[in-house]
Amino acid sequence: MTDGYTGADLFTDALESYGVDYLFGNPGTTELPIVDAIGRSDLEYVLGLHEDIAVGMASGYAQTRRYHSHHDESITPVGVANLHIAPGLAHGLGNLYAAKIAGAPLVVTAGNHSTDFRHEEPILSGDLVRMAEQFCKWSDEVLDVEALPTMLRRAFRVAMTPPTGPVFLGLPLDVMLAETDAEPERLGAIPNAGSGDPAQLEHAADLLVDADNPVMVVGDHVARSGADAVAAAVELAEATGARVHGEILSSEVDFPTDHEQWVSYIPPNENLASMLMDTDTVAFIGCSTNTTLTRHEEALVDPDTTCIHVSDDDWQVGKNQPADAAVIGDPGLILQGLIERVQGQLSEETVQERLENVGAIKEMVEAKMAGMGEGDAEDDPRASKAELVDAMERVAGDAAIVDEGVTSKYAMLTRWNLAPEQYISNKGGGLGYGLPASVGAAVAEGQRDDPRDVIGFIGDGSYLYYPHSIYSAARHDVDLTVVISDNRNYRILKDNTLKLMGGEETDYEFTGMDFDPAVDLVKNAESHGARAEQVETPDGIEGALEEALAHEGTDVLDVLVHD
Repeated sequence: MTDGYTGADLFTDALESYGVDYLFGNPGTTELPIVDAIGRSDLEYVLGLHEDIAVGMASGYAQTRRYHSHHDESITPVGVANLHIAPGLAHGLGNLYAAKIAGAPLVVTAGNHSTDFRHEEPILSGDLVRMAEQFCKWSDEVLDVEALPTMLRRAFRVAMTPPTGPVFLGLPLDVMLAETDAEPERLGAIPNAGSGDPAQLEHAADLLVDADNPVMVVGDHVARSGADAVAAAVELAEATGARVHGEILSSEVDFPTDHEQWVSYIPPNENLASMLMDTDTVAFIGCSTNTTLTRHEEALVDPDTTCIHVSDDDWQVGKNQPADAAVIGDPGLILQGLIERVQGQLSEETVQERLENVGAIKEMVEAKMAGMGEGDAEDDPRASKAELVDAMERVAGDAAIVDEGVTSKYAMLTRWNLAPEQYISNKGGGLGYGLPASVGAAVAEGQRDDPRDVIGFIGDGSYLYYPHSIYSAARHDVDLTVVISDNRNYRILKDNTLKLMGGEETDYEFTGMDFDPAVDLVKNAESHGARAEQVETPDGIEGALEEALAHEGTDVLDVLVHD
């Protein structure tokens, strides 16, 4: 044991100096110097029983703290996770991918074998940097303790600089044990993405003014820019009379859904998506996932449609459709610039004509979506997904929601008027993100003076990926309510089978898609330290949820639903 100041000490001191309070992880031998240093620091180590749970918790924490930082500049909105060498990093790649798609500002680290020992190819060896780099903004390894301060500072800055996202640093055992007199470097100011090229702003404004029926498709980079950016999207829509939709796989609230110009989220259905974007001018603002889940036969946007692209991520600009106006910068600042340029350029009569068109299309779309989540099991005593969502909104309309309900998601998005900064979902699509992310979100919410209730809205298939996430919540006394939408099958796969291959449900065996026998989710949750209850009928949902929210600690409600 060394009495000197080591790389591990420097690592923990740097985290503290950058405003980090929690490190999410699962320890191993190569991480022991860091774990020991954390024990002597003010950092709290949040144990995940699997590395992917640690990454998911850190990501949900980061997404939630980003919202908090929009109102408090002293907050550093970064989640930090520490994993165990090659297999541990491999375990964490699923939610590292999810963090990338969600744009979560995340610093992921992993221990590694000492630099002078790797030629012997000891167990657990692997190329950590290459393993992580496809899911990160930057992936590297600290090979000398004297480089640690600069590389840590760089990691935090890269994670937080728009477009935000995860970074990875390998931390070899010998580097963490090495003594040093180096100190953490100051983090410095984090820039925004700028207010956009004035010439492109002018062109985009002209295109909006000259349009016949402009459509705004808002994406999650708007919400990541802050509540002011969402408000600016509303102001631009009102100034131009534009019809507004959320991008396919929207996973944050980018526009208030109770606004009269809001029509719908665009579903991942080729015919519906192309119909909703069938107009002369479309402004894609902060979009990143606006395409279908499988190959579409025709273009989602007509090649003759005029397209305006706005994003803080240059890769997304003009990616899937040509950009007739391309504005790169902070979505909120760009929206403000567009508002200034279009104000006074349109007559009230023109705006009113556009709004009448919006109203007609909105009426048609609402009729199509009215029954979403209701199902057709009239004699089934279980709740429909719509009944579950409606009951949740009545009881907890202001709660922060972390959603991985999968086939229940669109019932929530079409029925619940969610507010900005109220909702995050699994944008990446791979199961196993939502439950640990809800734990991280609840940890973050617990740091506020007036924390909101946090509800993890999780499908049973998603829950079963990482049910031991509940252990982390219970162990650390996290105030969290998990509502499982439990239809006891992978409904999304059955639906996709029919879409891909046609036919009726009776034509298929649906191999591997049913949970038969069913897992006892109540006993499972209780075994991990939560209070748990099964709700079998619709009339039991509200009382059970009220009781769960009133209880301090971790609660799991297994709500049976039909398809």
